Amino acid sequence: MDEPRNGGGEGWQHPCIVVRPPGPESLGWLLRARQVAAPMGPRLGLPERPRRPSVPPATVVFQRARGANVFDVDGNRFVDLAAGFGSLPLGHSPPAMLRALELQSGRLLQAQGDVHPSDARIGLLERLARLYPEPGAKVILGQSGADAVTAAIKTAVLATGRDGIVAFTGAYHGLSYAPLAACGLRASYRDPFVSQLPAAHFVEFPVDRDGAERSLHAVRRAMAQRAVACVLIEPILGRGGCIVPPAGFLPRLADAVRAEGALLIADEIWTGLGRSGATLRSLEEGVLPELVCLGKGLGGGVPISAVVGSERVMAAWERDAEVVHTATFSGAPLACAAALATLDALTRESLAARAATVGDRWREELAAALPEPATVRGRGLMIGVDLGVGAGAASRLARALLERGYLTSTGGGGREVLVLTPPLNIPDELLYRFVPELVASLGQT
Repeated sequence: MDEPRNGGGEGWQHPCIVVRPPGPESLGWLLRARQVAAPMGPRLGLPERPRRPSVPPATVVFQRARGANVFDVDGNRFVDLAAGFGSLPLGHSPPAMLRALELQSGRLLQAQGDVHPSDARIGLLERLARLYPEPGAKVILGQSGADAVTAAIKTAVLATGRDGIVAFTGAYHGLSYAPLAACGLRASYRDPFVSQLPAAHFVEFPVDRDGAERSLHAVRRAMAQRAVACVLIEPILGRGGCIVPPAGFLPRLADAVRAEGALLIADEIWTGLGRSGATLRSLEEGVLPELVCLGKGLGGGVPISAVVGSERVMAAWERDAEVVHTATFSGAPLACAAALATLDALTRESLAARAATVGDRWREELAAALPEPATVRGRGLMIGVDLGVGAGAASRLARALLERGYLTSTGGGGREVLVLTPPLNIPDELLYRFVPELVASLGQT
């Protein structure tokens, strides 16, 4: 691909492919990785020596990145429309966050948890509590989205004295043990470990009004049959394919949950902090959950997560003696400084509102350009393109897009949905330039 004109300066340029990916340097690094990394999932189709496989894997090795641009070890420049699975709301290496990390690293790298906390930790706790529109909100910090979901489920067990979980088909909440029990995306994630997992009851995630009625009925029936501590839901199904539930479903779900004395946990790890066009999607839908999980974009690329909840529910953690939930690096100063810088930028640049406006226009452009049976859905800059042609379709499309210089991800139980989660501050021009490239790539798959 020829060198294109700029899409907005350093970090915001169009793709430039100099070697068809994966190039020889990427293949060499991937072969090295094969020798030492545990074989997680299917092989990449790599040969024993660094020559091109007959079907190239949709895999390259990153070397550096800035803004929306990623450079691989072969010198190719990509436009990143995945943004670390949505974890980079400000793009790669945002200057304000780098400055915050530099300042914090010169002051304090590690504190002593909540025994001797850092000022950065306390500042972040205050900032996150203000996101919850009820006086007295409390916060638990973690290192990953799965940590946040684990803490939320444990909170619900303590607050209710029950242990039942209701979750949704297609949902993904992480793969550590408590979230894994509620993972409805694929049974293959749970099956090897099912004997060690708490039981969860799965309900259909609704895609239309009839589905909403069925789901509500199933939730009520599950709570009538067992003492349920919590109902765990993504306000928009993320890895399940960016599925938006019908209008009014979340408020009715919240009413049903509370009528039985259970807690509603909103997994806003993906939808929150502007990604779906709102600071918190559940609030935008008129619901205040008892517990809200945050992660992914919170640290702007640095691992950190949180659970924010009501004072009443969080009071269940108070003990007469021992602390019963903690970790050495939860709320570490560097991560807290990154999170504070990220939250400042999201507010200063009004990125939630921008994601809502830009995302609406981009979805319309995509929908108008794509042929049937493809459909486009989502909110803000959390968009799924359902190809409508069966399992694996999005994986093949992602490979074709990689060769054109675009990084994407996939979703849906059969990887049939192309998922687009670019930085929230990406220039419009880069988004619109992608549309014809997507159409052309569809013709190759």
